[in-house]
Amino acid sequence: MDNLSEALKTLKLSSADSASDSVEGCLDCLLKALAHNNVETSEKVREMGVLAMMPTLLSVQNSYTPKVANIIAEVAKNEFMRSPCVEAGLIPPLVQLLNCKDQEILLQTGRALGNICYDSHEGRSAVDAAGGAQIVAEHIKSLAQSTDPDTGKLLTVFCGMLMNYSNDNDSLQAQLISMGVIPTLVRLLGVHSQNTALTEMCLIAFGNLAELESSKEQFASTNIAEELVRLFRKQVEHEKKEMIFEVLAPLAENDVIKLQLVDAGLVECLLEVVAQTVDSDREEDVAQLKTSSDLMVLLLLGDESMQKLFEGGKGSVFQRVLSWVPSNNHQLQLAGALAIANFARNDGNCIHMVDTGIVQKLLELLDRHVEEGNVTVQHAALSALRNLAIPVVNKSKMLLAGVSDVVLKFLKSEMPPVQFKLLGTLRMLIDTQADAAEQLGTNPKLVKRLVEWCEAKDHAGVMGESNRLLSALIRHSKSKDVVRTVIQGEGVKHLITMATSEHMIMQNEALVALGLIAALDLDCAEKDFVDSNLVQVLHKLLTEEHSAPEIKYNSMIIICSIMGSEPLHKEVQSLAFIDVVSNLRSHENKTVAHQASLTEQRLTAQS
Repeated sequence: MDNLSEALKTLKLSSADSASDSVEGCLDCLLKALAHNNVETSEKVREMGVLAMMPTLLSVQNSYTPKVANIIAEVAKNEFMRSPCVEAGLIPPLVQLLNCKDQEILLQTGRALGNICYDSHEGRSAVDAAGGAQIVAEHIKSLAQSTDPDTGKLLTVFCGMLMNYSNDNDSLQAQLISMGVIPTLVRLLGVHSQNTALTEMCLIAFGNLAELESSKEQFASTNIAEELVRLFRKQVEHEKKEMIFEVLAPLAENDVIKLQLVDAGLVECLLEVVAQTVDSDREEDVAQLKTSSDLMVLLLLGDESMQKLFEGGKGSVFQRVLSWVPSNNHQLQLAGALAIANFARNDGNCIHMVDTGIVQKLLELLDRHVEEGNVTVQHAALSALRNLAIPVVNKSKMLLAGVSDVVLKFLKSEMPPVQFKLLGTLRMLIDTQADAAEQLGTNPKLVKRLVEWCEAKDHAGVMGESNRLLSALIRHSKSKDVVRTVIQGEGVKHLITMATSEHMIMQNEALVALGLIAALDLDCAEKDFVDSNLVQVLHKLLTEEHSAPEIKYNSMIIICSIMGSEPLHKEVQSLAFIDVVSNLRSHENKTVAHQASLTEQRLTAQS
């Protein structure tokens, strides 16, 4: 340490005369001390004010310039030295050195700048202000095709420097993207695939940049998909595969890249990983199985990539994914159900899948998860059933297969995501299916649960779907028994509230259901209509200028239907409905104008 103090003193004295022979000896002594104990030596450098001498030493390029840059790189490994390096004015002269041709100087300068930028806002800002990133990006571009080992080292350092410069900083990442760094890095991956260190650096850089939406277009214009799949096929180590996965996941969110990845053969690689890891309990294999199957599901979110893999329901990939559903592995069950939900995104696929018995596989899967089941699997299987139930021709087939009976087993679920999908599945199934709507609508347990969920204010989705299903049971069954069950289950007030929803489609569904209640069982519904202010709600809907024509039309239908009730009739009279309706006779919508005339006649006749 005494030798070091002497060397540092000499260095301070000699730095004014940078040609002095003693400088190089002092630098060697300092590098040796840093190699022995970096933290302690760096503290000494800071205490003795040596950093302030460095700009002078860097100002003239000579034989010891690489050593000066190396010393800065070494001290900047310590977090406490990065701000002092910036404050000592080291960034401008270091950036200036990036313009030289000497590979050793470039290597050490790249290291110094990269280390100063690591997790340091001040370092990054200073490099940005000095224009360092642009110079480094240009170096990488010009050196990309060289396969010389020393150039490989330099490229690795430069990539690392850009990574440290932009990590977790959206605006600096966007700056690199606008400089055209992405195509250059993709080229590096192709040319230097044998260079492990450089390949890893490229992958980490891709992982950072791929998170940014603006990067996806640039990635899509390169052959990144082919390069990543080629690299993935070569890997045997878990960590290396994980690094590639971390790039693939954000890239696969882009539909163009999804298709490129499918064309490049990624799916076959993923299926291979699944086959290799499915029976293993090793932590890394479990992780790989999850990542591979999740990525597979993500690729199916793109319409083109999904349809390509479906291959009219005969695709080998489609068949392999189907085989995951009856598996004993929860992760594969989940991925299989989600994949079916993704394949079920157009009528043709849905009809084919229902005709080939996929519904039975999903029902068996759900049955395995009724008691203390896996919530994510329940949610995924219900999502798949809901999508499959959309085409009209599938509804009766699925009802015959017993879908509603299995779905009802989950009524006791306390998990909002499961509740939400359960409701959506039942609503899709009974659409236009009068018998099924009547059967479900006269089930007091179901109606009671729907009424409970209509009050789930913490879960807007569940609340909305419950209201919609309650309305659908009435609308599709048109059954007095269903209306009676809903009245007895105290569901009417929720339908009146639903009529005031901000969503026009929900308002209309509620009004149609209320119209049917009024027409089929006014005596039973009268008290609920009065208690829940139905007449005031209808008055508001008819007087609001922005109410849609169908809202006005269905509101007037209800007015005509409730005139047979004395208390409701009185309310209608007290609110001067006749004036409101009279104004609607000149409404631009002919159906509304015609119904206004009929309603006015009815009101006049009964006044």
